[in-house]
Amino acid sequence: MVSSKQKGELAGKWSQKVTETSDSLDLEEGVFTLEDPREIALSLQRSAEQSQRRKSEPFRSAMSMLNFYINRAGRHLPEAQRARLEQAKDELRALYGRPRKQSADRK
Repeated sequence: MVSSKQKGELAGKWSQKVTETSDSLDLEEGVFTLEDPREIALSLQRSAEQSQRRKSEPFRSAMSMLNFYINRAGRHLPEAQRARLEQAKDELRALYGRPRKQSADRK
């Protein structure tokens, strides 16, 4: 049986391996800590369109990396940063001509 500590260690190693060896994007340094959601989206777009390692279309690759970061950070992600990254998803959709997600306050 695997203890919760061991599970955490395995999960950390798994995500690190994915980040380092997968066919993911080569991201600009500090992209997820930028203050402007549009700048985050533009950086992800540049990385996705320049990448020779991605397997899917640029939009899917960029959105996948953004979701991967949000999900891996989990509850350790400050609420303000989480909100900024969620806004970056909408900016990314707009850059690729996709409809923005409807939220309760925009209806």
